[in-house]
Amino acid sequence: MAGKRVVVTGGSGFLGSFIVDRLQDSDWCGKVLIPRKENFDLRTAKAVKQMYKKMRPDIVIHLAAVVGGIGANRANPASFFYDNLMMGIHTMHYAHQFGVEKFVSIGTVCAYPKFTPVPFHEDDLWNGYPEETNAPYGIAKKMLLVQAQAYRQQYDFNSIYLLPVNLYGPRDNFDLETSHVIPALIRKFIQAQKSREPVVVWGDGSPTREFLYVEDCAEAIVLATERYNKSDPVNIGAGFEISIKDLVNLIARLTHYDGEIIWDTSKPGGQPRRNLDTTRAFKEFGWKAKTSFEEGLTLTIDWYRQNS
Repeated sequence: MAGKRVVVTGGSGFLGSFIVDRLQDSDWCGKVLIPRKENFDLRTAKAVKQMYKKMRPDIVIHLAAVVGGIGANRANPASFFYDNLMMGIHTMHYAHQFGVEKFVSIGTVCAYPKFTPVPFHEDDLWNGYPEETNAPYGIAKKMLLVQAQAYRQQYDFNSIYLLPVNLYGPRDNFDLETSHVIPALIRKFIQAQKSREPVVVWGDGSPTREFLYVEDCAEAIVLATERYNKSDPVNIGAGFEISIKDLVNLIARLTHYDGEIIWDTSKPGGQPRRNLDTTRAFKEFGWKAKTSFEEGLTLTIDWYRQNS
């Protein structure tokens, strides 16, 4: 793989920035190229073709996505579906057309059915409909798995599909309108220390989630790019679950917040449980998460305090 040109769509984003860092430190990546949204609107075939003509990649890691928490998903189901579906379909299709050697597609845990048996195994992906608040996003991303398998079957196109669980870490999105639960809670608790106002959390705290430190995920994606060459989906997770209530209490402790916490049960809590079986990732390319949850949260909180 020495000297490969690698395009990372979404490479200036949260996860993408860590993948770019790891690629640049590798001994096989010759050049990393990041298509910017203002130059290449990946929702259009014309822009995708222009990107491939200009950048001439050997490998594509497709991270670009329109994402958000429960509130953003509820407010934008149509645009989340359309934008993610069109970006993925065009980017993979023209990768095949332009002779790209390998296409790495990043899916989402939101693709799993609402009531998937825990821990989620890759074979359960099609055994039901996703949780309603994020189904349009999850289904749009799951279509890339169908495309990857179809293109391998018909064209022998080397495409892989990875399913990361919820991520967190430094450089995350801390905008309360669009962020996921961990950065939102960190920001709320730190701001509430100054304002002394109570912190409001959606739901009743009973759903469980699994969270993966962003640098661990970046390592998994780069390893899969190097070593994995099948279209069977692969879970990328930390191998544990925590209730939202316990998560809230943990972040409150780590941010030294001792004020009131209000649970707004009129708001949805999302999928009841999330926890991935990561056996396949270890078997296929030798990856396992390394960062403990409390260590990762501490690093994230420290980064936010220094950069907010």
